[in-house]
Amino acid sequence: MKSIQVGLIGTKFMGRAHSNALAQVGHFFDLPRVPVMQIAVGRNTKELASFAARWGWRQITTRWQDLAEDDELGLIDVATPNDVHAEPAIAMLEAGKHVACEKPLAGTLKDARAMRDAAKRAKRSKTFVWFNYRRCPAVALAHQLVAEGRIGRVYHVRATYLQSWGGPATPMLWRFDKGVAGSGAHGDLNAHIVDMCRFVTGEELTEIHGAVARTFVNERTLPGTKKKAKSTVDDALLFLASLSGGGVASFEASRLAAPHQNANSLEANGSKGSLRFDFEDMNLLHFHDAARGPREGGWTRIVCTSSAGKHPYAGNWWPDAHVLGYEHGFVNMLADVLRVLGGEKPVVPLPDFEDAYQTQRVLEAALISAKERCAIQLSAVK
Repeated sequence: MKSIQVGLIGTKFMGRAHSNALAQVGHFFDLPRVPVMQIAVGRNTKELASFAARWGWRQITTRWQDLAEDDELGLIDVATPNDVHAEPAIAMLEAGKHVACEKPLAGTLKDARAMRDAAKRAKRSKTFVWFNYRRCPAVALAHQLVAEGRIGRVYHVRATYLQSWGGPATPMLWRFDKGVAGSGAHGDLNAHIVDMCRFVTGEELTEIHGAVARTFVNERTLPGTKKKAKSTVDDALLFLASLSGGGVASFEASRLAAPHQNANSLEANGSKGSLRFDFEDMNLLHFHDAARGPREGGWTRIVCTSSAGKHPYAGNWWPDAHVLGYEHGFVNMLADVLRVLGGEKPVVPLPDFEDAYQTQRVLEAALISAKERCAIQLSAVK
């Protein structure tokens, strides 16, 4: 097994999630490439040193440019706020590195396009985007069932991502600043369910028929002070769409949907059956086979933890029903990234910059639809 040295840019929430995956993946997966946690990049030297010591990074620096200049590094992981994705990602691609980037691909469609174009130019570099929910065994199984034709033609998709942490008591964070985040619940949450819809159904969104965005908490307290700052992003955004196969879809994202904590859900109804998933029960997939008829038909509850049942990734973890959690999606994804970098195939398809750019186009179309109160053809959003 060949090693690959990794550099990480960003040390907060996603930096922790990615570091855990890098530390754990070799314990559970036999892979053609082994990650070496070489250099972590952050802004605050003291915090960075503590982070590196806790998670096992060998070196630290406050300059992400150092990673581009280091010929030994093979994979760069960009885990920063959305407005700091494009510049380092493009620089790493130009330096011949492979790049994994947090979602959404960027804060703006312009930056996402630049990243996509840079990836096209860097023919020897591979790109990946951390849409980690694809790597839940239940979501990966849903993708496989649809690809096998088990639900037939897709008529209807309902996707929701509901959280409750964004109430008035929540202080001002970068996620509430449009200049940094690009959007609010929309880019943070709808990005995941748009990707999940595209991944599970294998279809693209062709038109946004209408969207509504609302900001309910207009001011938030700056951390450690009594001063207020304006929140410039949406707290909730909902939209309706058409799918390339002729079906219809609805998407709903909110950070003010108490008591939901992380209710990332998708249901797809088709001519031969249906399936549904909710991350708050992430090990379960509900599947309906219409061929069973009205007498015996209904939802089958599948616990997606069986290696004998060939549930994706399950054989690398624990005995049946010894369930997985949030962090395992990142480990599963990293395993597939390392497979690809070693010349092997992933268990299920990985999103690259081109794939994530298509999701970003949908997000942009929904923002335009909400602002202009009109339908938007995806073909008009480049």
